[in-house]
Amino acid sequence: NSATGSEPLSRMENKRVYNLVENLCMSQGMKMPKINIINDDSLNAFASGINERTYTVSLSRGIIDKLNDQELEAVIAHELSHIRNKDVRLMIVSIVFVGIFAMLAQMAMRSVYYSSMSRRRDEKNNTAIIIVLVMVVAAIGYFFSMLMRFAISREYLADAGAAEMTKNPLALASALRKISADPDIEAVKREDVAQLFIQHPGQQAKRALNGLSGLFATHPPIEKRIQVLEQF
Repeated sequence: NSATGSEPLSRMENKRVYNLVENLCMSQGMKMPKINIINDDSLNAFASGINERTYTVSLSRGIIDKLNDQELEAVIAHELSHIRNKDVRLMIVSIVFVGIFAMLAQMAMRSVYYSSMSRRRDEKNNTAIIIVLVMVVAAIGYFFSMLMRFAISREYLADAGAAEMTKNPLALASALRKISADPDIEAVKREDVAQLFIQHPGQQAKRALNGLSGLFATHPPIEKRIQVLEQF
């Protein structure tokens, strides 16, 4: 996948990862997803897909090499929880529609700008149309901002699902602490793709809950997630 720098991981290449995924899937009665590896020494992971044929768990080389078996199992369980709960399908659909919203918003802003520069007789009519368009776009934006807020709660639910699968919430807390120290995957440039990861893989993570970007943040602060897991 060019957006994440990932490629399929063969069973022979990393039997450890395959065994962890396979054992978790068997315990939950889930069909085993595809497994991809991201060629980056940073620590991160994400799940993707819209059905059983396309469900995929992608793990960075760094997260495989730097986490112990219990921590890696917990991360995999988190991503499998997203698949089991259909969160990955929701996020992909949301990403598509948020992209449409962003395009409409940009078109509306351009229309407002060019209308303000116009001095034609029908200016009042054009302005009224633009105001209606802006209101529609704003309504769409509000709806999807609420959907993103819902996605935040799904992160907590996936953390809880991982704790339930592994019976070891402290392993995921430990993994998240290590991930938070180095989550930056260099190949990830697009914000919509970044939102799929267990932790935002770019410098934007430091600003994820500030300003306008906070409306579309899909991850709660990792410190809060760790705190919840430690109290699980």
